[in-house]
Amino acid sequence: MSAPRARRAGGRSARQALRAAPIAKAERSIRAGMEGGRYKALTDAQVLQIHNAALDALENIGLADAPPSGVKILTDAGAIQGEDGRIRFPRALVEDMLTKANKDVTLYSRDGKNNLELNGNRVHYGTAGAAVHLVDVEGNNYRECTVQDLHDAARIVDRLDNIHFLQRPMVCRDIADNREMDLNTIYATASGTTKHIGTSFTEPDFVPDALKMIYEISGGEANFRANPWISNSNCFVVPPMKFATESCEVMEACIRGGMPVLLLSAGMAGATAPSTIAGAIVQATAECLGGLVYVNAITPGHPAIFGTWPFGLDLRTGAMSIGSGEQALLTSGCAQMHHFYGLPGGAAAGASDSKMPDMQAGWEQMCSNVMAGLSGVNMVYEAAGMHASLLGFCHESLVLGDDIIGQALRCVRGIEVNDETLALEQIADVCMNGPGHYLGTGETLTRMEADYVYPNMGDRTSPKEWAELGKPDLLKKATARKEEILAAGSQCKFDPVLDAALRKGFNIHLN
Repeated sequence: MSAPRARRAGGRSARQALRAAPIAKAERSIRAGMEGGRYKALTDAQVLQIHNAALDALENIGLADAPPSGVKILTDAGAIQGEDGRIRFPRALVEDMLTKANKDVTLYSRDGKNNLELNGNRVHYGTAGAAVHLVDVEGNNYRECTVQDLHDAARIVDRLDNIHFLQRPMVCRDIADNREMDLNTIYATASGTTKHIGTSFTEPDFVPDALKMIYEISGGEANFRANPWISNSNCFVVPPMKFATESCEVMEACIRGGMPVLLLSAGMAGATAPSTIAGAIVQATAECLGGLVYVNAITPGHPAIFGTWPFGLDLRTGAMSIGSGEQALLTSGCAQMHHFYGLPGGAAAGASDSKMPDMQAGWEQMCSNVMAGLSGVNMVYEAAGMHASLLGFCHESLVLGDDIIGQALRCVRGIEVNDETLALEQIADVCMNGPGHYLGTGETLTRMEADYVYPNMGDRTSPKEWAELGKPDLLKKATARKEEILAAGSQCKFDPVLDAALRKGFNIHLN
């Protein structure tokens, strides 16, 4: 038996001092890009069945409504346009394009500190959606979103460790002109965070001006192409099995402009996709494979995310059930298809059907966020802040979501088993030579930050302590944290010279 090891003295004060000491990012218990993939909703045989069914759908059913430019791009690559106008994809064409596809994508941040490496089972959580309402927690109601609300969301995301990227979570309802709305979306988000941004464009004619703004912010086109910090979230299909004509033209322009693309298929099971979970995954997989052929026929190896986003539906009412267990399974099954193809993939999780950040929202957000992480989804979209089946976005829920995702990431990390973590020597030391408990031991103190996740908003006090602290309310704490972040001003505001140039060249609505 080894000699007794010295234990760190100091008790509670020592533990508090160690907790206050900063820890290196790489040594944190959780961080962006941790490996998931331990949970598999589908067997290997079932994955193969879905793959074959998706190829059959592409070869025999195909996709309708490609724009003329897309028809040429796809047929020149080997797709076949039938007399019915549908584009059909021979299996050999799909398999060939899979070999050309980029399987190791980096989504860059502007400052280089939060780059996202998309490969294997690496997991990243972030926002997304196109909510038209902001949730007013204090007033218990909804109001239309503004460009200021979007900017504020970006500023909050920038300060939250467990929200790894910002895809536009709401639309600016106070800007009537769609071109100006698209341009102001870029300005509002980029001036609020340096984390990777995802955005959409309403029409293809808006892309040149958007690229001009993006290149100016980047310090030139070459700089952006080397480190593309903003990507195009593109609903290139209108399920079932139809191209979204204008979105395809947007996608073509973004690819040529150097923007990574999210190939987003968002069918609703029972409405625009089959009601069965397997069938919805088949259709989403087929549609995204068609998109993958499209992208790589334009530029082989262009960075693209395989965005299978089938949503659940409450078949009793026709309402979305994005907070359901079925939604969690849809996302988990899609993750396995991403891994089967070896492609960077994204799917939806963490949104709620609840109208407010309440207990329903908590269980719905945690269920699908944990399942998505355990399944190894590279990009978990809509993971925080989204309510009312994607109709409402909530700043307080974004703050609370940082805690939820922190716990989800701890589940993703799993259990490490080695000689150190088995702790046999420590058990012997404490039981035979020590006080009979592990509080304050050197091993406990040195691992408390590396092994454990501590909530920022969650309350772990006893009822007595809680009462002594004035019975703090969770939503009020979240509101206070939100206001603290926003009162500090943006850490990412543009250089005055650049800001003046952007305001001169574009009609910026944000004060």
